[in-house]
Amino acid sequence: MNLSLQDLADQTELTKSYLSKVERGLSVPSVAVALKLAKALHVEVDQLFDDAPADEAITVVRVSDRVPMGKADANAGSAYEVLAARAGHKRMLPFVIRPSKDFAVTEFKEHEGEEFLFVHRGKIEMEFATHKVELATGDSIYFNAQIPHRIRSVGAAVAEVLLIVATDL
Repeated sequence: MNLSLQDLADQTELTKSYLSKVERGLSVPSVAVALKLAKALHVEVDQLFDDAPADEAITVVRVSDRVPMGKADANAGSAYEVLAARAGHKRMLPFVIRPSKDFAVTEFKEHEGEEFLFVHRGKIEMEFATHKVELATGDSIYFNAQIPHRIRSVGAAVAEVLLIVATDL
C-alpha cells in the first residue's frame, strides 16, 4: 500500500520500532494489535498471517495446518494459532491460545467487538480493570472486548484456550 512504517505507526498508534519487530517476526502481535493493523491496511486479519486465497464457504483446518502468530518460543509469553485463516470474510476470528503464566508479559488489551473464551485444558485467570475471574477446564467467558482485559495461565501447566473474537470488520 506504499505505506512507510511511520505512516502505519501514525494510523495504528503503535511505535515504529514495534511495527518493525512485528514485520521481522521478532515480536508477536496481540489480537488487539492484529485488528488495528488489519483495519489500517484494509485487509482481513487472517491475511496478516497467511497470504493464501480464501476458500469456499466451508473451511476445514487440520491441526497440522494451524497458522501460528509469530515464532514458537516458550520464553516469548503467550502463543496464538489462527484456526480459520482461509475462511474468507468473517465476523468471528477463532484462535487457540496458550497464555503465559505471568501477567507481566502482557498488557491490558481492549478492542472493538466481543470475545468468547473456552478453557480446553488447564486453568486461566482473566483480569479486568475492576476484578479477576478464574476459569478451569470446561469453563467459558463472554465479554465486551472494549473492557480492558488480559489473561494468564495458572496452575502447574500452561492452559489451552479457544478464543473467538467477534467483530464487524
